[in-house]
Amino acid sequence: MIAPQCYVLKPGIVEYGKAYEMQKRLVQECTEANGSNFLLLLQHNPVITIGRSGNGDNILASRSALASAGIGVSEVDRGGDVTYHGPGQLTGYPILNLRQFKEDIHWYLRQLEEVIIRVLAEYDIIGERMEGYTGVWVGNEKIAAIGIAVRRWITYHGFALNVHPDMSHFGMIKPCGITDKGVTSLEKLMGYRVSMDEVEEKVASAFAEVMGVVLCPLITVTEL
Repeated sequence: MIAPQCYVLKPGIVEYGKAYEMQKRLVQECTEANGSNFLLLLQHNPVITIGRSGNGDNILASRSALASAGIGVSEVDRGGDVTYHGPGQLTGYPILNLRQFKEDIHWYLRQLEEVIIRVLAEYDIIGERMEGYTGVWVGNEKIAAIGIAVRRWITYHGFALNVHPDMSHFGMIKPCGITDKGVTSLEKLMGYRVSMDEVEEKVASAFAEVMGVVLCPLITVTEL
């Protein structure tokens, strides 16, 4: 059986709305007959997103305080609650046709968790799943949030791995509505700043291994 192909795009730091429009274009591309699969790896300008099961009450800071900090707010069509994105956090948006893999959303979520767990293992960090929650944890602190959407078995949205974001921004929300657990980052755990380029490479490699895809040469969005 021939492994599915997957294009990797790394557009850098992208405003959230523009990244969402990019995802929609790629979803359309993936939906078409024999369409390609994609993995977007990027960072966002500071933004708080509220998922389909989200509650605005889980944003603790006032809108004026958020504006002063340069943090936007967006309601989105992914699963999950309130999440923060910002520079220093690697966000991954796999645009995959699950018909080429497995038509099982719970399986897909566990695969994304496995990607992060394998990346953390590269740094001798034990990442774990926590019963009743989606994401990856180190002890009692979340290091990666996951929130997806699936349309006609095409995936979008994805995961966010804290590499070296401004951790103070997480204090402005109840991450995923959870109040009795913390948030951590690679930088906090390692004691030094980890290269984002290095983490991107490790994420792409683990993604290819876990999902069983062949990564294709990098392309730019303008080539789509």
